[in-house]
Amino acid sequence: MAQSPVPQRAAFGRVSVFFGDKNGKYPDGNQVMVEGADTRVAFDTPIVANHIGPAFDATELVILGHVHEDHMAGLHRLPKAAVHVHRRDVAAAQSWAGLAASYGSSEARLPEMLLKFQRDFFYAPRPDAVAYRDDMVWELGGTRVRAIHMPGHTAGHCVLLVEPEGVAFIGDIDLSGFGPYYGDATSDLGEFRRTLQRLPGIPARVWVTSHHRGVYTDRARFLHDLAAFAGKIDERERRLLDWLAAATQTLEQLVARRLLYPPHVQELWIDDAERRTIAQHLDELIADGRVQVDAEGFYRLR
Repeated sequence: MAQSPVPQRAAFGRVSVFFGDKNGKYPDGNQVMVEGADTRVAFDTPIVANHIGPAFDATELVILGHVHEDHMAGLHRLPKAAVHVHRRDVAAAQSWAGLAASYGSSEARLPEMLLKFQRDFFYAPRPDAVAYRDDMVWELGGTRVRAIHMPGHTAGHCVLLVEPEGVAFIGDIDLSGFGPYYGDATSDLGEFRRTLQRLPGIPARVWVTSHHRGVYTDRARFLHDLAAFAGKIDERERRLLDWLAAATQTLEQLVARRLLYPPHVQELWIDDAERRTIAQHLDELIADGRVQVDAEGFYRLR
């Protein structure tokens, strides 16, 4: 389905949410904007940003909750806007080398990835991006934005809380049926587990995801979907244990079975993401004493 020329919009005080195609399903996303008395701010810049028009193009400040290609797809429209990125993600916004390092994809795949990102996401690095700290607060005039460091998806992933509206942009904690993604070089399964435990404590009344779900205004439904999302981590762990119960296997054999993606899905980064995801689970299982690995690299149950 083609992107609607006029995105649907929801408003919560000074906060506007412009919905991307299919409720922001990847490769698109949902655009959050905050209209302070002093400053107009955008949170991330997904593909839908290219269809908003003057309201977006007048943005003075972009705050990236984290850095991935689909969250930079509107930055090319804002060459004069200030771009602020968490200190642990800022290098990924500043250069292609930084972004490639954050993904950790195989060197041979990088040229094709760059071409894909330039073609499909209008990708252009922002060497002028500046770092913000874990607890950064931006005063916008009549409203403020507070960064809450919530790593795991990326090292610098943050929730951006708009006060006093109580709107939390939770980014790629997207509550999708796919579940948490922690397959990059800077991702961390343990940090993601802790992030998901902390998220309900954020003092919000509205929760906005980058993808899939869009806007939550019912806390009970938000908590229900958050629990289901977090449960995908344990579901993956159980699948790995079942595979190892059936036979000892190497990491590469497990990668070929696909823990995250269906076999028919083909993307340039999938094998690398599968490898890092499975390796993190195996490390946890070894630390817990449930799995062991021999000198030849075969994993088995203890």
